Amino acid sequence: MTLIEKIEDLGCGCDGIAGDKGLIRIDEALSRIETTAGVIAGTEHVALTVAVGRVLVSSVRPLQMVPPFDNAAMDGYAVRTADLTGHGPWMLPVQARVAAGERSVERLAEGRAIRIFTGAPVPDGADAVVMQEQVATSDGTITLEQAPEPQTNIRFAGEDMAVGKTIVPAGRRLTPRDIAACAAAGHASVHVRRRVTAALVVTGNEVHRNGQSLEAANIWDVNTPMLSAAMSAVGIDLQSTHLVSDSRAALQDKLGYLAGRVDLIVTTGGISVGDEDHVKPALAALGGRISFSGVAMKPGKPVSFGRLGRSHWLGLPGNPLSAFVTWSLLGRPLIARLSGQVGGLPTRRIVVARRQVRHRPGRCEFRLASIVGMDETGRDVVDFGNATHSGRVSALPDADGLICVPSDVDTLPEGALIEFHPFSQC
Repeated sequence: MTLIEKIEDLGCGCDGIAGDKGLIRIDEALSRIETTAGVIAGTEHVALTVAVGRVLVSSVRPLQMVPPFDNAAMDGYAVRTADLTGHGPWMLPVQARVAAGERSVERLAEGRAIRIFTGAPVPDGADAVVMQEQVATSDGTITLEQAPEPQTNIRFAGEDMAVGKTIVPAGRRLTPRDIAACAAAGHASVHVRRRVTAALVVTGNEVHRNGQSLEAANIWDVNTPMLSAAMSAVGIDLQSTHLVSDSRAALQDKLGYLAGRVDLIVTTGGISVGDEDHVKPALAALGGRISFSGVAMKPGKPVSFGRLGRSHWLGLPGNPLSAFVTWSLLGRPLIARLSGQVGGLPTRRIVVARRQVRHRPGRCEFRLASIVGMDETGRDVVDFGNATHSGRVSALPDADGLICVPSDVDTLPEGALIEFHPFSQC
């Protein structure tokens, strides 16, 4: 197997390739997003039941220790291990019964047992719970063949959560797992940042609303439903979507209307250098500031980012796969930054190429990839296409993520290690 070092710099010097002058590397684009975008203002308290996907402002700590009292870990009998001396079997009369939710008022007497159920308080005097499958019962007496060790089958007060311990840290985008921990800590609501508001502007005279018959030279609108779903997956409040013709006047009017009304304006199409690409001229006419325009990557080279008044602007390519890839690699980190999220984005990792990779040097290339198994050492093996086709989306449903082919590589052999970016909730 041929090994290659982990790719730390996704650009691989591609900003110096002839014909791609002025492009920045993708890591530089991410750095500019981090330094240019600001965390949105505004917080609120929301019920746990609707808090999934929101970003915590205040860390969550338990309102009291969890569990709040020593309790039985299973159905059985509470006993005193000091009573079980010598050689068994031992016979213990059952003096009482306690179930979950009941307060035990009896202290366990010497030489006796108390019937107990999962979650019920362990009676004073007891130091172990024997599961019911390990005893025989007859006429109010249990018989044990083996003596339990002290503390067997007891959940002790505070063993899960101690008072003052941080259970979920500030900056976390809440998952169902986090919600479970917050609920166990006694909270009914959490303090979170307000949702990032956004508007989506899809450009193109050829783009036609879905569900309608296509006229000559028209195509159905893929970007609106695709990106609406992608934004919903990261908790964005998508306030409006717009189909706008390839007209500078129309784009300037729409962008001017949206500026300052939302935290983020996402456009698709119209950001290259052709005669019908009017987004950046319209943005400039409105006083917008562009942080970068063009990244040395395939697909998605024209992707751009900047500000328009109080709104951030992310310009994605018009081809659907390019739009999806650039949203996955740049849009999601932007949302994490705007919402104050700390970490939590999918971590790129090294996988094994199932077959040879051929690539034309110049820009790093991202290809759809599917995990198809593991090699003999337990590393994921991925399969992928021979090329990236920015207008084709039929392979998206079966893809697990993207492989990154370095810009200066022309061939990688079967079994080579290559960087993989999982989609994970995209």
